[in-house]
Amino acid sequence: MPLVTYQGLTFEPYLTREEIARQVERVAAEIKRDCTTDNPLFLCVLNGAFMFAADLFRACDLARAEITFIRFKSYEGTSSTGKVREIMGLHEDISGREVIIIEDIVDTGVTAHQLRKMLLEHNPKSVKMATLLFKPGSLKIGDNPEYVGFEIPSKFIIGYGLDLDGMARNLSDIYVLKKDE
Repeated sequence: MPLVTYQGLTFEPYLTREEIARQVERVAAEIKRDCTTDNPLFLCVLNGAFMFAADLFRACDLARAEITFIRFKSYEGTSSTGKVREIMGLHEDISGREVIIIEDIVDTGVTAHQLRKMLLEHNPKSVKMATLLFKPGSLKIGDNPEYVGFEIPSKFIIGYGLDLDGMARNLSDIYVLKKDE
């Protein structure tokens, strides 16, 4: 995997598409094992989680599962703003349903915490979170996700849905900001 450059920043290879695929399959198996109803709702947090959500939803292969999408914004450039803005909200009735939030990355936990709190107001059977990437060293609020693909250090990454101001989401692999940047 070659280096990639966006907005004058250089990124080096971090996780390959093959490593990602293995973790997606593992997380899907854990979700299937834990699912207690036949109609869970997968809730993809756009934009970053769309690739992970598509792969995970297919890998779970639950006959009556549904998927829907919401959108929040909490990043500008390479860092979290600490403020979460809802761009597109939830319209489905989740009362009595198992809800699995699908996130690309849990960093500070601010978005995840706010989303869980919002969902619990609608009386779901349960709310669990699946994230491809988790930065435990950056977590400031909330609980650890129930399903984690990779625990990673507090570094800025792009690819496989994760972006730098909208760019690099289309990369099949995940890249990390080079140390000397």
